[in-house]
Amino acid sequence: MFKPKLFTLLKNKPKEFTFSRIITDINAGLIVAFVAIPLSIAFGIASGVVPGKGLITAIVAGFLISLFSGSRVQIGGPTGALVVIVYGIIQNYGTNGLVTATAMAGILLILMGLLKFGKVIRYIPDPITTGFTNGIAVILFSTQINDFFGLELSNIPANFIDKWALYIKTIGNLNIATFIMGVAVLLFVGFYPKKFKFFPASLAVLIFSTLIVHFFNLPIDTIFSRFGDITESIDFAPHIPGLNVALMSKLFQPALTIAILVGIESLLSAVVADGMIGKKHRSNTELIAQGIANLGSAVFGGIPATGAIARTATNINNGGRTPIAGIAHAIFMLILVLVFIKYIVLIPMVTLACILFTVAYRMMDFGAFKEILKAPVSDSIVLITTFALTVFADLVYAIEIGMILASFLFMKRMSDIANIDTSSHDVYEGIDEDKIEKKRKIKGIVLYEINGPFFFGAASTFVEYIEKIKDCKVIILRMRKVPAMDETGYHALYKIYKKCASSNTSLILCQIQKQPLKVLKNYGFIEILGRANFALNIDTAFKKAEEYISYVEEYNNTFHIK
Repeated sequence: MFKPKLFTLLKNKPKEFTFSRIITDINAGLIVAFVAIPLSIAFGIASGVVPGKGLITAIVAGFLISLFSGSRVQIGGPTGALVVIVYGIIQNYGTNGLVTATAMAGILLILMGLLKFGKVIRYIPDPITTGFTNGIAVILFSTQINDFFGLELSNIPANFIDKWALYIKTIGNLNIATFIMGVAVLLFVGFYPKKFKFFPASLAVLIFSTLIVHFFNLPIDTIFSRFGDITESIDFAPHIPGLNVALMSKLFQPALTIAILVGIESLLSAVVADGMIGKKHRSNTELIAQGIANLGSAVFGGIPATGAIARTATNINNGGRTPIAGIAHAIFMLILVLVFIKYIVLIPMVTLACILFTVAYRMMDFGAFKEILKAPVSDSIVLITTFALTVFADLVYAIEIGMILASFLFMKRMSDIANIDTSSHDVYEGIDEDKIEKKRKIKGIVLYEINGPFFFGAASTFVEYIEKIKDCKVIILRMRKVPAMDETGYHALYKIYKKCASSNTSLILCQIQKQPLKVLKNYGFIEILGRANFALNIDTAFKKAEEYISYVEEYNNTFHIK
């Protein structure tokens, strides 16, 4: 259940840790550290906390994720997917509320892993994940407009519409120098040569823009001018968050949302990594690792963290193949932050905004919207609803309502799939052709076939259909195409049995598959209906039906019953 890849590799495959392997992993970790520093600062600021909290999260949580991960190459830290929910918690409950929610999310993730929810999370429909991921990208983009144009706004509304209304109203306050620098940064990143992957574009543009702003003394906002000296916020002394039951009850829903988002993104990152390196991750171990990392982040005053797809891919592309690369990335980040913190505070805010613009752009799945007309209507409705609620309402509501809507539409789809067939020749498959017409004309026998899962969606339709039958002596129910049955399906079947019993109609079940048969056994229905009323094939079912009709006719004739 909890088998970190690092520990099993050290135990079972120690020969993989050759000197050249370790050096390659350490080098990959250094490159990832260069990528992670500007992103961690940017995500921290976008989340509504001081930059140092983003760095602490990347270092502490990043180290713990790599140490305990169920993946060989997972790189963790703050990500864009968590910005929206973190910002909302900060606005409503403050820093202490965020730390508490992060710790609660960590505990929930550990429980998810222990309860083996790793595979369950993968069943969250793609339209929901696509909807809220694209919605988060739009919100993330909108949070950076102030810094990109240098509007110098404070107390920006969290509501999307109100935020953009304020932007439009104050666009006249645009800082020309900031705007020109922003455009230049975007062009630099856009045209940066891909062959220089050993020196990432985000790090290069961060260095160049910082030097230009500093040496030319440009009137452009920097981390120092906005937050002052951030060295005090980079505190690696642990602080156990205080327990406030009233606050924890209010934060349960946001904490659950964080846990779900972390679970989805980290497992998605692990799946992508599996495809790149040809290995398999351990999903439940990954969830527990993410939970430990978020607890660790909370103890050091950080923000929620998860597996980061872009940083994980960077690790793989630069040769990282064992958890040593991720551990090295966290250690290098710590060293770089402690040594260069006085230079980090000189980074222009507009540069960080542009870096987040590129993150938001990569998060957007434009293809999903292009193909929305090709997808089933139910999937399109779920995607659009989740996207709209994420942008215009709240991420928590978006996930909850998206899941509820997807569940209802799934029920409807299952109900549509499951149908009752009486007219097709396929119903009589298994009987000789020359007997089909004869079997159809046997008075008093009705044959029905259920096609598809016999769930609650189809059960009510089936009962209504059967209750319309009149003057019938035998009902043969063919179930060869019913792969699964739930409790509601069973009760529908039991209701039909009771109706048949009250009208002296024989009910025969034919060709039942393994799962439905197990359900019937558990409920004792085999004894209730009688083993004689079960048939292995359709021909046997008709023979039983004919025998029953013959018996009834003989009985009626004997006692002159009409």
